[in-house]
Amino acid sequence: MMNSKTYTSIDHYLEDFPSDIVVKLRKIREVIAQNAPEAVECIAYNMPAFKLHKKPLVYFAAFKNHIGFYALPSGNVAFQKELSKYKVGKGSIQFPLEHEIPYDLIAQIVEFRVHEVNDAVKK
Repeated sequence: MMNSKTYTSIDHYLEDFPSDIVVKLRKIREVIAQNAPEAVECIAYNMPAFKLHKKPLVYFAAFKNHIGFYALPSGNVAFQKELSKYKVGKGSIQFPLEHEIPYDLIAQIVEFRVHEVNDAVKK
């Protein structure tokens, strides 16, 4: 459902989707915020995103048949086994809309990324 509109906030992004999709996107946003309380919401690559210490943490976006979740390559590598039933790319995961969104798995991936970013900042 990507379009040519440029988004300025996650709320602005959510305005363009049907309510059933918005419920899922809001829940993902909430899961990220709960597991990365210091992260800052933003729009990156015209998608909802969170940054931690000014570094990318995770991104997410709605499409026609799935919700894309982007945990960068490291998040995908670390959770290869758990993600094996989903379509994944180098840094992307597709959660089909007709299935339950794995919010617990998203929480685990976000926690992993928080540790990774914090470790990188400390170095």
